[in-house]
Amino acid sequence: MPELPDLTVYLEALEQRIHGARLKSISLTSPFLLRTVKPTPGALEGHTVHHLRLVGKRIAIGLEPDYWLVLHLMIAGRLHWHDKHKASKKNVAIFAFSSGSLMLTEAGSKKRASLHLLQGEDQLRAIDPGGIDVLRTELPAFQAALTRENHTLKRALTDPRLFSAIGNAYSDEILHRAKLSPIALTQKLSAEQIAQLFQAVRETLEDWIARLRQEAAGQFPEKVTAFRDEMAVHGRYGQLCPRCGTKVQRIRYAENETNYCPACQTGGKLLADRALSRLLREDWPRTMEQLEQMTARNSAARN
Repeated sequence: MPELPDLTVYLEALEQRIHGARLKSISLTSPFLLRTVKPTPGALEGHTVHHLRLVGKRIAIGLEPDYWLVLHLMIAGRLHWHDKHKASKKNVAIFAFSSGSLMLTEAGSKKRASLHLLQGEDQLRAIDPGGIDVLRTELPAFQAALTRENHTLKRALTDPRLFSAIGNAYSDEILHRAKLSPIALTQKLSAEQIAQLFQAVRETLEDWIARLRQEAAGQFPEKVTAFRDEMAVHGRYGQLCPRCGTKVQRIRYAENETNYCPACQTGGKLLADRALSRLLREDWPRTMEQLEQMTARNSAARN
């Protein structure tokens, strides 16, 4: 799912292309996309774009006088731009502007992307989960949000009610930079650890925004993905931590997984993967050394 760095670069690319442009038409090819019934798509056509902003992980396009076109890309939704109208079977929606066409595609069979057409700031605020923008806040507000409830760091960072537009990928990178365990409890952190995390949040997101801007090089961003070779731990299970050389480990749950470095983040302790720990029970390895010994034994048995 696109997170703050990708969404920021998307928003900047849209600002360059549609701010001040007129929305000519909205063409929807998926019955699952539109989640509102009023105003209708036709009500927004002919109006000019006057503002763009992020609302959590949603991209909100403001149209005069007080309409909003709000896109949530979810996991597989992606945006594309063409200076001229270009139809494609892959398009879930086409938004034709006087300056070109914005297209939404969504890979896979699970159609989760959404479009809300709203009127007025009140309706826009109603879909805002309320998380703070970590790049526009100071340490006291960050600390207050983080410690409001006693959750694991992974859960807190990805909670949209607490922090805006941080998800599975960048939370892994943030925690690795901060050298903190994903299962550390927020209300158990010291003031020093919270300050360390705050700095890691800002540095990680700012660094990745700069990288993605450079990658796009003024073009519309097309390589939006949650998995990048330059990432330290996310999506790099079994590969070496760039800081210490320890193999990156993971915790799997539902459709997601958390990646972390045991040496840098958990004092060498392996965090229990729910599925495997239930299967192995008392044989579950507690340290990297035990894991390596188990791997060696299994390899010898197979040979």
